[in-house]
Parts: sequence; C-alpha cells; structure tokens
Amino acid sequence: MLELAVLGLLADGPTHGYALKQRLSAVLGTFRAFSFGSLYPTLKRLTVAGFVLDQHVPVDVDAVPLTSRRSRVIYVITPDGKERLTDLLADAGPQTWSDDGFGVHLAFFARTPSPIRVRILEGRRRRIEEGRESRRSALTRAAERLDRYTAELHQLGLDAADREVRWLDELIAHEREHHAGGPPCAYPDPPGAD
Repeated sequence: MLELAVLGLLADGPTHGYALKQRLSAVLGTFRAFSFGSLYPTLKRLTVAGFVLDQHVPVDVDAVPLTSRRSRVIYVITPDGKERLTDLLADAGPQTWSDDGFGVHLAFFARTPSPIRVRILEGRRRRIEEGRESRRSALTRAAERLDRYTAELHQLGLDAADREVRWLDELIAHEREHHAGGPPCAYPDPPGAD
C-alpha cells in the first residue's frame, strides 16, 4: 500500500523524502502511520524498478549548513511510474478493502475510475458486514461470561461497524448516482466525523 501512496503523491509533483513523509502523514494520518524505516526502502525499490527517479540537487553553499550533505535527493515519478500508479488504482481486489489498504485507496479515489471505486466500496462494506456479524454472534454466545465493561467495549465495536456500513452505503449510492450521469453531489462525512 505504501507503493500506491508514494506514487500517488509523487504524481502531484517532485519532492524530497522528508516532505514526502510529511505529505503521507497529512493525507493518511488517520489511517496509517509510515516511518522513514519503511519509506526509504520503498523509494529505493521504486527507483530500482524504474518507477521513480532520485535526482541529487546541490544545496546552496551560502546557506547555513544543517547537515554535512552537499545535495538533497528529490524524487520524481517516471512515465513507467505513472503507468504503475494507473494499474494500482485500477485494482479492486481484496487488499483494496482490507483494513490496511482501504484508507490508502480512498485517499486516491479522485484518480480512480468510478466503477473501481464502487467495487472497492462494496468490497469494504461486505468485509465490515461480515466482521460485524461475526462479532455480534460471538457477543451473543459470550454475553453471560462478559462483565458490563467488556460487553460495552464489544458494543462500541458493533456501533462503529454499523456507522461505517451506513457511511459506505451513502458513498456507494452517491457514486452510482454520479456514474449514472446524475449531478455530482457532496460525499458524506466519514463515520465519527461529527
């Protein structure tokens, strides 16, 4: 998923590693936290694959030195990287609606074709509904053994799943209306945004 996020952000323009990490945190902060320990190996892998160029830009010699380096690495997406990004955005497989992948894909929905967005949203809804039913069933079976606070914790999870399913239903309805030629409409706020 980091590959999609990095290519998606680099498609907006070249940037250096630290600024890219900040942008990742700003765009995906509520969904994922990425470290330099995972970002730089991903950038290296994308560079070796030909999806990203790493350009060394000299630092102004008259500037007060903050490090001993004489150049800064700027990362730029290549045409092959743009093609790879298009392929990643066209994917609607199970990893796109997983807990790890959904937020990353959602962050780049503006670049994702509408039919793919619908498939990802429907897949996510199915995943949440299945998990919700499984939790509900487990809660019913274990209700007698749970203390009040543990039961409340389980209920909180069920309530969150119910909110997410309603939110996904609204997104799907809006997406279908828009894709069917209806007027564009504002998307609902994510669950818990009130």
